[in-house]
Amino acid sequence: MGEDGQFRTVRAKAIKFSVAVEGYEWLNAEQFAELVALTTRARDRFLVVLLGGTGMRIGEALGLRREDMHFLSNSSALNCQVAGPHVHVRRRKNVNGALAKARSPRWIPVTAYSEYVHERDAVAEAADSDMVFVNLFRQPLGKAMTYHNAKDLFDRLAAKAGFPARPHMLRHTAATT
Repeated sequence: MGEDGQFRTVRAKAIKFSVAVEGYEWLNAEQFAELVALTTRARDRFLVVLLGGTGMRIGEALGLRREDMHFLSNSSALNCQVAGPHVHVRRRKNVNGALAKARSPRWIPVTAYSEYVHERDAVAEAADSDMVFVNLFRQPLGKAMTYHNAKDLFDRLAAKAGFPARPHMLRHTAATT
């Protein structure tokens, strides 16, 4: 509201959503909630929530390193001026072949990491990896998750859910939501 009480009401037309290009697949709120509920492991749940909540690409998520995760309300001690919990997405070479498509770095607000850290800490082989998403349940333990691992995860979730679910659909879900 302005100093003299102006701008008390906003006059605006209702915005109607229309898909500019047909064929984009996304999950509605119920499907997304079901997909999250079907995850039995914290790592998988964090990956699904991260992709669906932020619109991050799968290559960006699989390329995250632990140094990219800033979950303090103030990260200035880490030489970061971004306020609130967030992740930094950077384009760089990764051992698992994951690559951020965007050439310029950016940051994305995010939450829901602590449960996964607890699960990850239970696997001794994961301690030495600086990658965020690592193999915790199949060999080679502690190595960075690959696109193939992520596709297998989403194929299993889709089979349980009874509807298609692919990582890129969660990017569209975040944008649509």
